[in-house]
Amino acid sequence: MIWVDDATRMRTFIGNGYDRFWSFKGRYRVVKGSRASKKSKTAALWFVSQLSKEKYRDANLLVIRKTFRTLKDSCFAELKWAIRRLGLQGTWKAKESPLEIENVKTGQKIYFRGLDDPFKITSITVERGYLCWLWIEEAYEIDNEADFATIDESIRGAVPEPLFKQVTLTFNPWSETHWLKKRFFDTPQRDVLAITTDYTCNEWLQEDDKRMFETMKQNNPRRYRVAGLGDWGVAQGLIFDNWCVQAFSVEELLHGEDSWKYRCVYGLDYGYSNDPTAFVAAAVNREDKVLYIFDEHYQTRMVNSEIAAMIKKKGYQKERIRADCAEPKSNEELRRAGILRIQPADKGRDSVLHGIAVLQEYRIVVHPVCKAAIAELSSYAWKTDSTGAGINEPEDKNNHLMDALRYAMADVRHFRPKDPTVRTKPGVSYYARLAASFDSEWE
Repeated sequence: MIWVDDATRMRTFIGNGYDRFWSFKGRYRVVKGSRASKKSKTAALWFVSQLSKEKYRDANLLVIRKTFRTLKDSCFAELKWAIRRLGLQGTWKAKESPLEIENVKTGQKIYFRGLDDPFKITSITVERGYLCWLWIEEAYEIDNEADFATIDESIRGAVPEPLFKQVTLTFNPWSETHWLKKRFFDTPQRDVLAITTDYTCNEWLQEDDKRMFETMKQNNPRRYRVAGLGDWGVAQGLIFDNWCVQAFSVEELLHGEDSWKYRCVYGLDYGYSNDPTAFVAAAVNREDKVLYIFDEHYQTRMVNSEIAAMIKKKGYQKERIRADCAEPKSNEELRRAGILRIQPADKGRDSVLHGIAVLQEYRIVVHPVCKAAIAELSSYAWKTDSTGAGINEPEDKNNHLMDALRYAMADVRHFRPKDPTVRTKPGVSYYARLAASFDSEWE
């Protein structure tokens, strides 16, 4: 193993770009980083190396994400990688039930929790020592600041020196309207280190990855500013601005008291090598003009048999799915594979602009698990002319799920919800009954 107190040797494991992050001991370390900016790996290396130091032998770590099931393949895997990287396999042992990592020499532990069970966060106690450090990965998944405050309070109480309490937040670029920006980036604070990192500080990035970013810089500068340089994920000229990311109960939405107001719609846009196949599921309230995106699939190089298997796995094989009408062969193959109600989308002159106009009438709420939908809504923009002025034509990129959503909206056109609490007499239409109820109020 390496000597974790040797700063010179640790540099060979950390690399450049994170000096302030490594040495800062204030209350909050906040890292907004682009893809391949090594923020998660650096955080994992810091936690394992510091927890392994003699002077911090009484410190424990709590790791949090929005949903517990995402921890195993993200933070848990990153911390195990850091243990191997530092040669500390004989010191730290990981187990999956319960999900935790323990220092076999000191009894220190790394705990893992999800916000889908908030009670387990607020009630957590450590077996020995103190709960000093908290790591929130993909912090943008926390929808509001009040939820963060509840988590923040789990790191409380005095700790003896040289221990110190600290909350570390790492996340990819997100909407500039997110509370994280105002709380940590807009106003400098003594107890906050808020930094933005990007792929250029990753000296271990392979050449093909570097070329990918350079190509993105040339062909899609708006996306490059976000995915490459870590800028906030809102650009000028966005097509959709009336949307938000918000956790909601899909079960309540589809089966609760007000579920009768909603029509579920499903859309599919085909892709293969460069463009992904995009599937979207949404619940639409036509009267109140609100649309909830609750499921998605976004993947390249899918053949039709795999698309059919994906739809069946999600349980949507009996639903009406609107798909790209330019792919009649693919639609027929899906029918033969058991997706019997797949229908071609309506296309025609100005159908794209018309479909966009329809969606712009709605307030769009996106479940946090639908990351591809969020990414497209954050980057789907109008074209500009040679002077930089916007023109009434969308860019043909960052739009695959948006196309699928446009297709799906055809099934809302004639939808009229029927209130199940309103009982109608035989032969009397729902609308006649509704009109009569209005008249009776004025008698």
